[in-house]
Amino acid sequence: MTLDTALTRLVGVRHPVVQTGMGWVAGPRLVSATAEAGGLGILASATMTYPELESAIADVKHRTGQPFGVNLRADAADAPERVDLLIREGVKVASFALAPRKEMIAKLRDHGIVVIPSVGAARHAEKVAAWGADAVIVQGGEGGGHTGGVATTLLLPSVLDAVDIPVVAAGGFFDGRGLAAALAYGAAGVAMGTRFLLSKESTVPEEVKRVYLAQGLAGTVVTERVDGLPHRVLRTELVDKLEDTGRVRGTIQALRNALRFRRITGLSLPAMVREGLAMKHGNEMTWSQILMAANTPMLLRAGLVDGRTDAGVLASGQVVGMIDDLPTVAEIVQVTVTQAEEILHRLGTA
Repeated sequence: MTLDTALTRLVGVRHPVVQTGMGWVAGPRLVSATAEAGGLGILASATMTYPELESAIADVKHRTGQPFGVNLRADAADAPERVDLLIREGVKVASFALAPRKEMIAKLRDHGIVVIPSVGAARHAEKVAAWGADAVIVQGGEGGGHTGGVATTLLLPSVLDAVDIPVVAAGGFFDGRGLAAALAYGAAGVAMGTRFLLSKESTVPEEVKRVYLAQGLAGTVVTERVDGLPHRVLRTELVDKLEDTGRVRGTIQALRNALRFRRITGLSLPAMVREGLAMKHGNEMTWSQILMAANTPMLLRAGLVDGRTDAGVLASGQVVGMIDDLPTVAEIVQVTVTQAEEILHRLGTA
């Protein structure tokens, strides 16, 4: 069974299902499994060094011949070099958490790469569409990680009304009912993060997955104490402590983690300053917020890679409260598409 949409035609995948580029989670194993299942897997590169990204792309290409994408930070100091890498390797899709520059979009498209930025407002979708983006992913407030305050049920139609390029819905999706609803709205597909994080191919430690599975619908919280921006994460003892920590103490801890992240990634201090300036210019952030943003990768790594639920932050969408199993990626994609087709067929014959 297949659902033919503007997304499947644009990217060349069989199913309108996207696995999002989750930092420390969306590595070669998860991405290639999604591609083999007929969806669009997106490799997370923000938490990778340039050599690690080179190796990860080669690994995905070794595992599958199907289309896949890479998520890039448009404000990264080495973003131009990473764009060139995607071009050389013939990666099908470039996705962005922050809006890429107009020139970057043009360069990617000139080399046949589909550009799909993520947006959180209709005006952002209008901007990147005017710059030549091929499609957008729009995430409502239910989504995990950095999120906004508008629910998908309102944000999605506002973006659909604003642009005429394919729109992929994210935030609150985990099964075929959500896919059918998104298609009914006019979306070209859905993007899911937490659902794919809780799969057999996900490299998140098993004990951490069990923490996710134990959550109810009230198991997440949106906090600004992780990095100064609204961030939806699991409600844990660490998050409660961060909420109670004073700003001065939190900033000192953020500085320590930023320096640790620098050592892991190999970024020089001037490069970190340049990235900070880019973030400040693009988002009107204070230096305190920028420092806290540099703290985020280490907190996420502690939880999602090291399994330190006591010392790490676990990004999660609200859908975690609806998930109670760990299927394979192939099962997630197939069940989602089959259920959506059955619903749409039933509605069409009612």
